[in-house]
Amino acid sequence: MLHTVLRRRANGESVEQIRPDLIIPTGKRKGQNPGVASIYRALAEHERAQAYPEAVAQARTDFAALQAEEIHQPLSP
Repeated sequence: MLHTVLRRRANGESVEQIRPDLIIPTGKRKGQNPGVASIYRALAEHERAQAYPEAVAQARTDFAALQAEEIHQPLSP
């Protein structure tokens, strides 16, 4: 969805024009259109990721390490 929004915004369309064409693929609101605020939040998150790529890469590495640690530890009774 984000790719579609970025592409269409680059062509001069507003979020309000793009929103009716977007469909939420999973979850509680599956099949519905996202809210304008949700689209703007996704755009803001994308901008932060572009501004601080090293922080995003480190966060992904840390998350992967935590997941690997959880997989290797047995569950407590």
